[in-house]
Amino acid sequence: MTASSFVKKHASLLSTSVFVVLLLAAAGLALSDSLLGNGPLTIGLQIAAIALMIWARVTFGMRSFHYAANPTGGGLVTTGPYRFVRHPIYAAILLFVWTGIGANWSLRAAALGLVATIMTILRMHFEEALVVERYPDYEDYARRTRRVIPYLL
Repeated sequence: MTASSFVKKHASLLSTSVFVVLLLAAAGLALSDSLLGNGPLTIGLQIAAIALMIWARVTFGMRSFHYAANPTGGGLVTTGPYRFVRHPIYAAILLFVWTGIGANWSLRAAALGLVATIMTILRMHFEEALVVERYPDYEDYARRTRRVIPYLL
């Protein structure tokens, strides 16, 4: 079994496991007072992250509320924030987390942020492995749309 076929076969379980680790990293950041901004700039960036997440959720609809990689019916969404990035919800999570870490810098916070980032990247890959099978036009969308940061990444 190739790595790609293993991921496709077990993407839901892998994504669920990654989701749990991501939640634990966020909890660790919250418990160490490293998750929330503490000044106008950091609070503003975190409000922007929340607004991006809400915009993405509203655009995608209720079908996006799941903890495992599970491509849902209803067609490929390429409007709203999905015009600019393929994963605006994960982009919002990363912006929120790293803004909090930047405002409350510590080695422990940076380590937890790195864990959260790796888990977020893994979830993106697990989901994309499944979405590309369900929606053949996803490959074209992926070629013209960045994953997390418009025009860059």
